[in-house]
Amino acid sequence: MAILFGFSHECPIPFNGRTAELTEATSRFRKLSVLMPVYNEHYTVESIVSRVLGVPLPAELTLELIIVDDCSTDGTEDLLKKIESTHGDQVVLHRHGANQGKGAAIRTAVSLATGDICLIQDADLEYDPRDYRRVLAPLLSGDADVVYGSRFTSSEYRRVLPFWHSTMNKFLTTLSNVLTDLNMTDMETCYKAVRTSILKSIPIRSNRFGIEPELTAKFAKRNCRIFEVPISYAGRTVEEGKKITWWDGLKAIFTIVYFRVVDDIYNELYGHDILHSLSKAHRFNAWMTDTVRPWVGNRVLEIGAGLGNITSKMIPRASYSPSDIDPLYLDYLTNRFANYASIDVRKVDLEKDADFDEVVGSFDTVLCLNVLEHVPDSDRALRNMYRALEPGGNAIILVPRGQWLYGSLDRVLEHVKRYSPTDLSDSCARAGFEIERLISFNRVGVLPWFLNGRILRKTRFGKFQLKIYDSLVWLWRIVDRLIPLPGLSVICIARKPTTAAIS
Repeated sequence: MAILFGFSHECPIPFNGRTAELTEATSRFRKLSVLMPVYNEHYTVESIVSRVLGVPLPAELTLELIIVDDCSTDGTEDLLKKIESTHGDQVVLHRHGANQGKGAAIRTAVSLATGDICLIQDADLEYDPRDYRRVLAPLLSGDADVVYGSRFTSSEYRRVLPFWHSTMNKFLTTLSNVLTDLNMTDMETCYKAVRTSILKSIPIRSNRFGIEPELTAKFAKRNCRIFEVPISYAGRTVEEGKKITWWDGLKAIFTIVYFRVVDDIYNELYGHDILHSLSKAHRFNAWMTDTVRPWVGNRVLEIGAGLGNITSKMIPRASYSPSDIDPLYLDYLTNRFANYASIDVRKVDLEKDADFDEVVGSFDTVLCLNVLEHVPDSDRALRNMYRALEPGGNAIILVPRGQWLYGSLDRVLEHVKRYSPTDLSDSCARAGFEIERLISFNRVGVLPWFLNGRILRKTRFGKFQLKIYDSLVWLWRIVDRLIPLPGLSVICIARKPTTAAIS
């Protein structure tokens, strides 16, 4: 079993209902990137580009149009070059050397996007850019992370099209809903507006029309706030140039099922994929939380809160400040706990003294679980935790134990080191703390970690293995203290002396 564990981390406009924060959230959006995949649209592309560039947007937004020509062969390429030369300040043009499909074109467009919000626009005339304001509204207000323009909710108008085409759309949406636990009305819609930071962090694997169910599944697994708004729709028939076929519908079914099973929801950035897997270990996280709970007060600063696994188990408190340095996590935390008046999400870097200047002596508890091992200057980090505490307050620090266990899993998680109890207690003492208690935690995880990290040299945790381990946490709680091994982690309860000055 590739388990371990010593990880507590857990995907975005900050919005918690307060006017000042809403204004701040809205003001963050300065540019809209319209992503337009194009393939053999000689007779429509000029019209749709003109409509996109001429659409009125909210005053705070500028627009860039990113066109990816998926190796058109009908003269579209020449028209696009003409458009680029005329509107070079707003249009970015890229051409694929071979036809790859809509999904591949959008993947390329996402990589070129520089806006704060991305909106997908087909190159035909089925979708009307005049609906942009409606689609963007939930994003700009701070309510949504993703907005779908639905063709099947009430709208001003829609073209009546063949029964079986709309029936297949509704069937695919229903199947997607069953497996994602959403209640969407139109999963297959083209109009999807997404915060760019989220879209860039999601790997797009589908090259053709499977991108629609793929993105939907990944937005759902990332716990994004998804909204739908009604849009007008002037669909075209196959005779008029529609490219999607019954075969794409069958592949969509496979895609829906596949991405229900596979958790491929983060690009290869540090730790995101692993930490998301660990966020599903609810019983383990509860065990870790219960172990440290007796020393947690009512005014808490949590360092490296990630996806809020520990936060959710520690609240309610009089005041709770989950923090992180990763923008994706900060956005996720802000959205997840938007309705909690006592929660104040902060960006806090343990190695930056300035991040602690405004919170000196503000907390009775600093919770730092599986973070210190990532910090090169651990002495500075501990001094900053010390500063944040009031006299008599506790720093609760959990780190991976035993340098002899350092292996491939530590490297992929960018652990600077693993600690011995002496290392940790000495470091805390240098920062001014009094050591109240050292706790050996998770002895049962030592051999699996050694096997997977040192012998097998694995770089990720198996989903099935995690489920087995987590399902047996009730047993680990009983036998852990009986196992004649040091723990996989060591917990230090470090107290700031009651006589210490606040500085």
